[in-house]
Order: sequence, then C-alpha cells, then structure tokens
Amino acid sequence: MYTLPKIERFNQNVASKYNIYNSVFITLPFDEIDNTGVLLPLFSEVCQKGFKNSQSPEEIFDAFVAKYLDNPTQQEKESLMFRFIQYIERQVVLFDAIEDAGFAVVNNLEGKGSLRDMKESAEQKNKQEELKEFLENFKIRTVLTAHPTQFYPGSVLGIITDLTQAIRENDLHSIKELLAQLGKTPFIKQEKPTPYDEAISLIWYLENVFYETAGAMMQYIQKNILKGELPKNDILNLGFWPGGDRDGNPFVTTEITLKVADRLRSSILKNYYTDIRNLKRKLTFIGVDTIIADVENKLYRSVFYSQGEIFINLEELKDKLLQVKMLVATKHQSLYIDEIDLLLNKINLFGFHFATLDIRQNSRIHARVFDAIVSNKKTIFPENYQDLSEDQKLQFLSNVTSDLEESDFEDETAKSTIGSILAMKTIQESNGEKACNRYIISNNESALHVFETLSMFHLCGWQNPTVDIVPLFESVEDLEKADKVMEQLYTNPTYANHLKARGNEQTIMLGFSDGTKDGGYLMANWGIYKAKEALTAISRKYDVKVMFFDGRGGPPARGGGKTNKFYASLGPTIENQQIQLTVQGQTISSNFGTLDSCRYNLENLLSAGASNQVFTKNENELTADEKVILQNLSEISYQKYVDFKNHDMFVPYLERMSTLNYYAKTNIGSRPSKRNASDKLDFADLRAIPFVGSWSQLKQNVPGFYGVGTALKNYEDNNEWQKVSDLYNNSLFFKTLIENSMMALSKSFFPLTAYMKNDKEFGEFWQLIYTEFLETKRLLLKLSGYKELMENYPDGKASVELREKIVLPLLTIQQYALLKIKELKESANPDEKQIAIYEKIVTRSLFGNINASRNSA
Repeated sequence: MYTLPKIERFNQNVASKYNIYNSVFITLPFDEIDNTGVLLPLFSEVCQKGFKNSQSPEEIFDAFVAKYLDNPTQQEKESLMFRFIQYIERQVVLFDAIEDAGFAVVNNLEGKGSLRDMKESAEQKNKQEELKEFLENFKIRTVLTAHPTQFYPGSVLGIITDLTQAIRENDLHSIKELLAQLGKTPFIKQEKPTPYDEAISLIWYLENVFYETAGAMMQYIQKNILKGELPKNDILNLGFWPGGDRDGNPFVTTEITLKVADRLRSSILKNYYTDIRNLKRKLTFIGVDTIIADVENKLYRSVFYSQGEIFINLEELKDKLLQVKMLVATKHQSLYIDEIDLLLNKINLFGFHFATLDIRQNSRIHARVFDAIVSNKKTIFPENYQDLSEDQKLQFLSNVTSDLEESDFEDETAKSTIGSILAMKTIQESNGEKACNRYIISNNESALHVFETLSMFHLCGWQNPTVDIVPLFESVEDLEKADKVMEQLYTNPTYANHLKARGNEQTIMLGFSDGTKDGGYLMANWGIYKAKEALTAISRKYDVKVMFFDGRGGPPARGGGKTNKFYASLGPTIENQQIQLTVQGQTISSNFGTLDSCRYNLENLLSAGASNQVFTKNENELTADEKVILQNLSEISYQKYVDFKNHDMFVPYLERMSTLNYYAKTNIGSRPSKRNASDKLDFADLRAIPFVGSWSQLKQNVPGFYGVGTALKNYEDNNEWQKVSDLYNNSLFFKTLIENSMMALSKSFFPLTAYMKNDKEFGEFWQLIYTEFLETKRLLLKLSGYKELMENYPDGKASVELREKIVLPLLTIQQYALLKIKELKESANPDEKQIAIYEKIVTRSLFGNINASRNSA
C-alpha cells in the first residue's frame, strides 16, 4: 500500500484534527467566558492582518477593541486579555495532545534511525558482527534535569496523557469531557516547587515512559541482534539531577538528596512489583509458582511495609528470575519466557537505583568550602596553604586525609557540601553504586578545581571513592584549555590511581548553553568540537577512555535541535563510545513524553552512535582545509557576537524590552533565575535559560543565529563562497549546525517587535538585530539552495507554523502589556496598581508561548 509523504500524514493526522477539535473547544460554555471562544478567532485574524500591515501590538489590540467591543472599560479589556491567555494556553495543550497522538503515524517508527533499520542495514552490508561489538560497548545516557522550562503542572500533564489517548481512539465524548476539564483546570503554580516536587514530576516519566521503552528496546536487541542472549552491556542509562544539582540552588539540601534517592528506589521496586504480579498470573506451573510468590512477597514488603528496609537484594532478585527462566525453558516449553527476559532486561538496566542521581556544584562555591576546610582544626593544612602555587597545592592535596563531618563546620555552604559527599556514600550503600556515583564541577577552570573535589572525598574519610569526578567546561576560554587541564590530572599519580580504580574512564562535561551565551552560536559549537578533539587526543595519549557529557537544552542556541544528526556527524577524531546529554523542561515532555516519542528519540540516538562507528566510520572526518574554514567562520561570528554583547544597550534592552525579569515570577522551578541575589543585572550571573528564553519570547532568537550571517557574508564578499558551499555539502557537522540555525530563524517573527525601530533609545539596537537576521536568513537559503527555511523538514516546518499561529495573539498581548508598562513607568505619576496588572499579564503570557515552542529554552 502506498504510504503518504510525511507532510500529508501531518496534515491529515495533526493539522486537520486540530482544526476540528479546536472548533469543539472554543464553543464549550465555560463560566463567565462564554464569548471568549467567539472573540479569540477574530482577534487572531486581526493580529495576522495587523502585522502584515506593519501595525504595532498596541495598534492591533486597540483596533480589535474598537471593532468588536462595545465601548469597554479598562477593567473589561484587561479581563479579556486574561481570558484570551487562558484559552490559548489550552489550545497549546490540545495541539500537544494531537501531535503526540499522531506521532507514530507521522514518524515512521520502523524507518531510518530505528533499531529495525540498524539491524537490516547491518545484514545488508554484512556488518552483523560489527553491530554486535558496538552494542557490547556503546551506551546512551539521557539525564533528566530540573531546569525550569516546563510550565505544565501535574494535573495538566495528566489531562494531556488522557486526551492523547482519547484522540488516538477518536473518542469524541471523552475528548469533549477532557477539553471541558482542561478549561477549568488552573495552569498557575501558586508557589515555587521544591527540588523534591521537581523530582516527583520527573519520576513520573521514569515510571511510565522510560521503564517500558528502555526494557522493550533491550529485548528487541536481545531477540533480533544478539540471537536470544541477554545483553551484558546496560546500553541505555538514565541520569537524574533534581535533588542532586546544587549549582545555584540553595534549596537542594542533604535531606532532599537522600529523600529523592529513596523515592527513586521505591519507584523502581514498585515497577518491578507490578511486573512480578503480572508474571505470577501467567507462571502458575509447579516449582515456578512458589519462587514467583516469594519474590512478589518480598518486593511488596520492601515497597509498602518497609521504613527503608529491603527484604530482597538485587542479586537475589536476578538469581530468582534466572532460576525461573531455567525451569520454564527446561520443563515448561519456554512458555512466557519473553516476559521473563523483558523483566530481566529492565532489572539489568535500572537495578535498585532507577536513574543515577548526579551531584553538581559550582567551583566558586567549592572555593569557599575549601577556605572553611583549610581553617578546620581537624585537618593538617599549613597556614600558608592559600599562598601556595597551583602545583604546590596539587602536591600537598595528593596525600591529605581526614574524617570530616557536617558538624565540624558552622558555615552552611561547607556543611551542605560535606553533607552531599557523605550522602553519596549512604545512597550507594542502600541503592547500589550506580545510584549516585558522579560529582560534577560546573564552571571548572583548572586541574586544581578537580583535585580539590577529589580531596574532599579523602578529607571525609572516603579514601577510595567509587565516584567519577566530572569537570564541566563552559566558557570559550575554558574549552580552549580543557586538554591542558586534563593532562595535568592524568600525569598526577594520585589522580591517575583514582582513574585506574574507575576503569581508566574519565567523563568530561561540556556546556553548550553557557558556551553559546558566552561566545555565540558558531563559536560555541565549533569550540566544543575542537575541545572534544583535543581531549580525545590527550586521553588516548595517556590510555584513558574519555566520555563526553553534553549539557544541552532544547533549542539550537543551547545545543538542541537535531541532536541525533549532530552525534552522527562526529568523526573518528572524537571519542564517541557514549552519548550523554541533558534533557530538560518541555523537551522531556515533547521528546520523551510518550512511549512512541521516547522510543523514536532513544533509537535515533543509538542509531547516531552506530552510524558513526559501524556504518559511516571515518567518513565524517573533517579535512585540514575544512577546519580552517570552520575556525575562520567561528572567529568572525564570535567577534560580531562579542561586539553585540558589549553594546551599551545589550543589558538594558533585555531588562526593559524583554520578559527577562518576569521568569522568576512564574514559579516553575526551584532555582533562582540568576546566580547573584543583587538587584543589578550582571550578564555573568545570568542563567542561560532565562537568557535564551527571553529572546524566544521576543521572537528574535538571537543566540541561535547572531554572527552566522556576518561570517558567511565575509566569504561572499571575498569571492570565496564556493569554499563554504563545499563545506556545507561535504560536512555533516557543518550542515547540521546550519539546519539547526535555520530552525532558530524559522521561530523568529520580527513584525511582532518592529515598533521598536522607532524607539528613541532602543531603535538602533533593534535594527542591528534585524539586519543580522535578514542577512543570516538570506545566506542560509543561498547556502542550502532552499526557497524557504526548513524546506527539507516540511512536517517540522508545518508544526512550527501552526504553533506560531496559535500563540500569535498571546505574543501580541504580551508586547501590548510590555509597552504599557514602559509608558506608565516613564510617565510623571506612574500608576503602580495599573503597572502591577500589566506585569501579571506579561507573566501569565510566558506559559503558553514556552509550551508552544517545545524547545525554546
């Protein structure tokens, strides 16, 4: 049977269904807002026409009021804006649910990038043994973080899940009920969540999505690639940051860390218990039934009756199931053996920990902690320690030990840091080593930062810590010297011994988000590529197996976009035995929120690794000439971005013309929106998420393109265009960067803020951004040969366009409110009450736009 093109499948299963169900939604009679559903489509039309005619948001809203409302009061206008916001938020939810329901139809789950495709490609190319070897060594680690970009409260996520199922089944009655429920369910979080609340929200995805998906993938590998042999390699790992990520979050305490670890263990045991109960109904055979009943009883007591007590350990659980499998295979014709293997695969993946809880802290905080440690009476630090050179400090720390405890310190930061180290040991004892065996140092600038962290374990009496110390290099400058830092560590006997005990494996984290914020789009990506090459070379020199952990966000500006293509593009000069990346906010719900999308994206990541190491090995290596071009492009782009960042209007523009100051008021995350508590905005203290998110709300997406056009134009002006054209056609790495930048451009909409060009203070600055946007768009289209952005992803383009159309009225209201706030604040007698109302409108408008973008921060 003929399969329709992807864009037609999208139009039939997503776009058309949205139009149908949205027409049902906007006619539902909600209390006091029965005319909103009638007025919203009219306002949407007025917005579209208004921006085409170069009207400002203020002119558009005033024109709508004059045409469709009967001389309303100020209060009535404000009330309508709030009601529009409420409706649009729910339209976004409806679209999310429809897109999720149609995911398997629009995206071929058995097509390119799938496990099946990987298996068949290996068979066609006679590379079955290479594929088996790859799967015996390769790992994926998706790390769920609590970074605040998810605006849906738990109640709304539940509605999305039920609505998705109802849409999949075309159950109109249930759809109408769920839409009515959605209309009456609040989206606002009255209070900030605690880190534990964030952990509970994300554990839902572990329990309901990752558990089933990862288990099924491992079983497919076992049956179809490994010919029935249980995989020895835990290919799919999960990481977890809520409750362990202390960087900039004073609310993460030792108590929270231990509580989250306990919850992770109880959650995985509960999942095992459910599976065992289902198995018990099937394995009713003599000799098997008693073993299963015993396992069920012990799991039940461990989950529901214990105060932290475990009545069955991991090894016993595995042994009992292997015993059951042998009995079933030898005496009961292998009946239900697939179900037994499925559970064994899950246990091999998730142990008693479910996901590895990473501990993370900033090197600047460590410096303060070390000051407290040095002055502690229990340690043997010399009085002049702080005056020693870095080499002298490293030499001294190589042999330092103690038995520090939290109670040895008065300083709360020192107490918390020592507590986190002791907590790691406690968690490993109760949940297994994999439960908590990584300590990440953000803002890592030197070998001393890494060594001080290792020394803290020794100072806490943990002489041979079963912990990986993971430096996180973020700024352009730190990336450039990262290999020198690691060489210092590799050649230090104490650190070398630590690595030897850890299997001579070193994980290094690289920050796309802060790298882009610091150096712009091209320089961040190229800087990380070069750092990976240099770190690979230095690690191979000292016989260390290096693994890279990428701190990615959702959008291209934070290392997101088409991540599978990015990993497939890395050549043999970059170690690629593992793909480790952070996943956060609405990217978790959009990429891993359903069984279908989770499977699709995990299989694509696995396929990217296989592509690089099995199918296109050595094909993606950049030539010396290509590296020169990339370096030159990056340097030009970097200078353009730095000049822009240093512009006098840069910080004032973000403070006064964007939504930056409103992120902290949304109560979506436990972390403060900036690292410094000062009222004055310091760019260095600004977090990447509100920074990138604010540009996204403005529909300017600066971090995803600024400087790219200038760099390309340099080659055009110097009659060297063919060089970048050849690079685009020959390098998958460069092509992926360009395509991801196109995505950032396609989500920009400058007519929304075009009124700013007439602003006396900021007009010139706005024009600077717009000029670079136009130039980048022109040259990316010239480079790709496309007539439109994202032309090669028509379904993705259609999804972006429909989502942008849904939120256009919301963005118009947001800009209208920002304009009014600016006017009121600049007036002789500012009306503080009126300002507060408009500020509330701006804050409320953030929710729907972020959710609609799905990867905007």
